[in-house]
Amino acid sequence: MKAATKMSTRTVDNPKIVSREEWLVARKKLMAREKQLTRERDAVAAERRQLPWVKVEKNYVFDSPSGKKTLADLFNGKSQLIVYHLMFGPEWQEACPSCSFNIDHTDATLVHLAQRDVSFAAVSRAPISKIEAFKKRMGWKFNWVSSHGTDFNYDYHVSFTPEQLAKGKVEYNFELTEFPSEEAPGISVFYKDEDGNIFHTYSAYARGTENTMNTYNYLDYVPKGRDEDALAFTMSWLRHHDRYDTGKLADANLPYWPADAARQDHGTAPVAAGLQTRSLMSK
Repeated sequence: MKAATKMSTRTVDNPKIVSREEWLVARKKLMAREKQLTRERDAVAAERRQLPWVKVEKNYVFDSPSGKKTLADLFNGKSQLIVYHLMFGPEWQEACPSCSFNIDHTDATLVHLAQRDVSFAAVSRAPISKIEAFKKRMGWKFNWVSSHGTDFNYDYHVSFTPEQLAKGKVEYNFELTEFPSEEAPGISVFYKDEDGNIFHTYSAYARGTENTMNTYNYLDYVPKGRDEDALAFTMSWLRHHDRYDTGKLADANLPYWPADAARQDHGTAPVAAGLQTRSLMSK
């Protein structure tokens, strides 16, 4: 006896075909919700700007291609600084594919951010020599410095010591949670006043960084959407932008992926479907 075939619930597999008039009714109904979401997003952004500030007391010093740079130096003459915590561990051969996907959207925004008194820098724990080599490979231009040997990543809860990981849960995204890597993604924002005082005003982690991934915004428009439901974990399809032809990842132990994700030959194809594992950005 032939087993019944499960019908797909994806609209793209079973589209409802209607008249133009019926489509307009459905579209306007959805538009009302979209406008409500836009107004709510504006309200949340306004509330974000009203958060209290924390004065930065430590003198963080980073390695850059031109020598040592303080946190104050990263402002580059602006009063506001956005830091992207880019996952690239000291022993890794390359940066996290998901973080690389995120940061691919950055260079073109820099000239516009500067017009609104905003500077940008990526920070990773990898040594500056590895950062520079990978940055050249990717063709990126944004400022990227190394926090190797400093407390910066640990203080902003985007790197974890072996001792912290051994406890089973680490402090990430403002809660104690299990985490599959020694490095984590995030965005932190700082303000520098006229007297040179620096304040931490905001941080976002996990899916809180998703607003900067404009590819996802485009995918949310199309019938298939992000098309990630059947993947091992939500971002397992991602590769560095120069590796989609081979799927190759340089780190054999995949330190940027969940430990229980499929470990098939990632040199020839993306991770297989079947395991439902959380992405590092899924919370």
